[in-house]
Amino acid sequence: MSDTQEQWQALVDRLRQERDELRLKLHLGTAEARDEWDKVEARWAEVEARMPQVKAELRDGGQNLRAALDMVTEEISSRYERIRKLF
Repeated sequence: MSDTQEQWQALVDRLRQERDELRLKLHLGTAEARDEWDKVEARWAEVEARMPQVKAELRDGGQNLRAALDMVTEEISSRYERIRKLF
């Protein structure tokens, strides 16, 4: 596995763990946190659905794809941070 693939997988694994932790907290959360959660879940579903394609393209050196994925994962991470601050 290339460094890029390993970095991408580590990032997705970290986001997956954050997601799981926040989902547990959400049961006790506010309506604002739930609204934010719904928005970020839609983005997460997009990432999960594209993972096989992403891995294949990263193997082929897809730099444009990497830039786009960095933006999406940064958005998800930022939204997770906002949700975390609501608790």
